[in-house]
Amino acid sequence: MASSLTSRLVHLNPITKHTPTKLNPLKNSSSFYFSLPSSLNSRRRAVIMSSSSSYDKQLVAAKKAASLAARLCQNIQKGLLQSDVQSKSDKSPVTVADYGSQVLVSFVLQKELPSQAFSLVAEEDSGDLRKEESQETLQRITKLVNDTIASDGTYNVSPLTEADVLTIIDCGTSEGGSSGQHWVLDPIDGTKGFLRGDQYAIALGLLDEGKVVLGVLACPNLPLESIRTSSQNTKAGCLFSAQLSCGTYMESLDGSPPVKVHVSDTENSEEASFFESYEAAHSSHSLSGSIAKKLGVKAPPVRIDSQAKYGALSRGDGAYIFTVSK
Repeated sequence: MASSLTSRLVHLNPITKHTPTKLNPLKNSSSFYFSLPSSLNSRRRAVIMSSSSSYDKQLVAAKKAASLAARLCQNIQKGLLQSDVQSKSDKSPVTVADYGSQVLVSFVLQKELPSQAFSLVAEEDSGDLRKEESQETLQRITKLVNDTIASDGTYNVSPLTEADVLTIIDCGTSEGGSSGQHWVLDPIDGTKGFLRGDQYAIALGLLDEGKVVLGVLACPNLPLESIRTSSQNTKAGCLFSAQLSCGTYMESLDGSPPVKVHVSDTENSEEASFFESYEAAHSSHSLSGSIAKKLGVKAPPVRIDSQAKYGALSRGDGAYIFTVSK
């Protein structure tokens, strides 16, 4: 998902001297994955979203879908039990929240956009849940999804049956393609962070004729203020959204007015900070540390699970993001 939604590549050339380096921030970038200022209150302003975009309806639907999925995930994470975890063939952890998130996103998109052809490229299919040994898991997913829909109150529908849930999960098995519109979903990005009670994200994008035109990133545990200044009492739960050529916006998951956010305006590398993956298995911490040193960066890295780091970057919590594969 990260690679499909990223619209720019930044090449870092090693610097021979350890002198402060002038940064070239991508100010006012329309890319979904680029940052905003480290002092949030200094540059933000409430805005009225443009109504001129041809993807306004899709954006509203995507924000609703990701918000409901985040609500379900928050409730599950609070009472997370080790028995919730399954194992996929690639050995990555899968939770009840993974299925539930996908069901809610698919359900909401189809309810909000009934006249549009629906194509969703997602992670899960119903194969494992149709097995006899998975019936208890399926029952729990169904209950959690119905509870989330009922508590929201938007949709006056009968409770979904287990058969309905299986069918909706399989709506996410589209192969996509270069023609038409296709939604792309990672129902829980950062599963290890989710299991630890740390950062994770629900990542949803829309492709039109093979081009990314819209993205939404729900980060249930990301503070609304800069992660460098927030405390345990800081309210958490952010929803980032962007349309092509319309900029990036952030709001709370409970529906505060969206504000336009901007990349870091730091020009001195000694004052800059950088993000990298929390898991050392996902990125070479030693190599990214060496790059930071060559750039003159003094601050220690901020290590965050999932694409939540891109949301933090896009609002200026840091100036760099290093993803160096091993």
